[in-house]
Amino acid sequence: MHEAYLKLVDSPAARVQDRGHFLGLASRVMRHLLVDHARARRATKRGLGIASVNVDQATWISDDAVEPTIELDEALQRLASVDERRSGILEQRYFGGLSLEETAEALGVSLATVKRELRAARAWLAVELGRDAS
Repeated sequence: MHEAYLKLVDSPAARVQDRGHFLGLASRVMRHLLVDHARARRATKRGLGIASVNVDQATWISDDAVEPTIELDEALQRLASVDERRSGILEQRYFGGLSLEETAEALGVSLATVKRELRAARAWLAVELGRDAS
């Protein structure tokens, strides 16, 4: 997870305004790192000539989680084109591991809004991933 810290502090957007902004930024960095590692693992598994993942990186994502991680990222990208806040809520909960309260703080909205939007986002995600699986 040192890589996440380095990306976070080296980012041009690293000028953190407050705790909520930091939590949101950290979730985005974690998402990108995990998805990048999943894609590298998938490419290595398929023999596309990409260098193998080192042992430290390999423990980040199990073989069983590679495709679901990439599918989740792609679904969140589609959701963001329709509803940026709902996509952000899912990103912060799934990739950032933020609590409901931390998610509300990061987005600058009420806890009730996060709970309501999370229910809707999870329902959308279930339909979207179900469609991808068939």
